[in-house]
Amino acid sequence: MSDAGGIDSVERFNDRADDYVRYRPTYPAPAIDAALQGLDAPERLIAADVGAGTGISARLLAARGLRVVAIEPGEAMRRAAAPHDRVYWIGGLAEATGIRTESVDLVLSAQSFHWFRPPEALAEFARVLKRSGHLAIMWNRRSTTDPFTAGYRQAILDVGGEVAAERMPFDPDVLERSGLFTPPARRVFANAQRLDLDGLIGRARSASYVPKSGPNGDRLLALLRELHARHADAGGQVTLIYETDVYIASLRHDRATRRGHHSNEQ
Repeated sequence: MSDAGGIDSVERFNDRADDYVRYRPTYPAPAIDAALQGLDAPERLIAADVGAGTGISARLLAARGLRVVAIEPGEAMRRAAAPHDRVYWIGGLAEATGIRTESVDLVLSAQSFHWFRPPEALAEFARVLKRSGHLAIMWNRRSTTDPFTAGYRQAILDVGGEVAAERMPFDPDVLERSGLFTPPARRVFANAQRLDLDGLIGRARSASYVPKSGPNGDRLLALLRELHARHADAGGQVTLIYETDVYIASLRHDRATRRGHHSNEQ
């Protein structure tokens, strides 16, 4: 997979795994509730977390009792993931997961759908989902109105640290246009991340599009330190404000194309 800049979307995270583990935000419990709504009891469910990164969302699902197949092509990200006895890792792609047809109750894409090729990925999701299952696409989106959070984004932009794939808004209509899924329902939940200065720097460096060295890396450090100094509370903490979007779509059962897409299955 390559992004709009021509850099492989797997390799670009190779030097980010440690920061990703330590400083990426989690997802609020109500967002996980929304992803599971309408499905069977969690202990009876199998989920595929596609583009699982270091397993943030996979472990949240596993903590609810699901068995989770975490699909992540990046070896560095898989190695950095904390183990969980209900999470099984596969080095697959969104477009070719390597799992069996009609084998999972939930496909989850958390903060990763923008790296996929939608037609191929959605065909694969439809293939692996059980007829009673559904797809959940989840994002943490930074606030555009909170002054500190807006300042954080501006610091990244000031050093040229955002790629086209990250700026691209998710188009929920892509699900219905595939002919495989129903129009998605959207749910929105409040989320926040408390960070000290080291955490703020690590959060920025966990993003694949942020410079970690050179003149722009040095300038980013200076901008983040100044931003932290202006906004930190008495305990030295700042807060990034997010909204967590969850889009839920079910399989359409009036199309004959579902079994026409195949990949290597395990």
